[in-house]
Amino acid sequence: MGQKTISRDGTSLAYRSTGDGPPVVLVSGAMSTGATLVPLAEALAGHGFTVVTYDRRGRGESGDTAPYEVAREVEDLAALIGAVGDGAALCGVSSGGALALRAAASELPVRQVAVYETPFAMDEAGKEQWAVYTERLTEALSQDRRGDAVELFLRLTGLAEDMIRGARQAPMWAGMEAVAPSLAYDAAVLGDDGVPGEELARIGVPLLAVAGGASPAWMRDAARAVAEAAPHGTYRVLEGQTHMVEPGVLAPVLAEFFAG
Repeated sequence: MGQKTISRDGTSLAYRSTGDGPPVVLVSGAMSTGATLVPLAEALAGHGFTVVTYDRRGRGESGDTAPYEVAREVEDLAALIGAVGDGAALCGVSSGGALALRAAASELPVRQVAVYETPFAMDEAGKEQWAVYTERLTEALSQDRRGDAVELFLRLTGLAEDMIRGARQAPMWAGMEAVAPSLAYDAAVLGDDGVPGEELARIGVPLLAVAGGASPAWMRDAARAVAEAAPHGTYRVLEGQTHMVEPGVLAPVLAEFFAG
């Protein structure tokens, strides 16, 4: 990644900065490393920002320290903000949005927070599906069945069984198994109760929650609920976009928000 900083518990964090201007830290979602968000970082940097991508603990070139706690990932963001300058903005994508929100609610020195499609369960059926997933994920990881853990995640995202079987034979599978233990981290960050309204109510900075117009309706419902739970929340829909949002479409929306 190019640069390193140390979190409060001694964990080494690898990060990369691009661009010049007010700092924005991007937070990746499940099965992702900082490299996943480089295209978005480069697009956003073109609008006059210093954009930081990093490997969350347990991924890529960053270290890890047991036992895992969500608070330690918040401390990771505190270390990154300390490295790039107080007053950084946060932007979380997918489950990375849940971490960005919890960090903002913890009163880290951030100026704004934006999230794209944080997948909080929105009804009882969704919460039941999530509970089954987390239970099976915990079992698979406790037995070091990393491939099975990845399969559970891919199935949760709606990937077809034949595509999952194909993925197991692909060169990328080894990399997916390498970060499989971090699936438990994303599960912990998202929690079990859907949108954490009481926590979001503590966010005192401007918040932007964005969803894709071509994504499932529950994704848009979750983004709207996040915005409504925060005192200074705004909700936006990007027409034609899915969960795999195009960086060139999302970056101008983020730039407008962060410039404000």
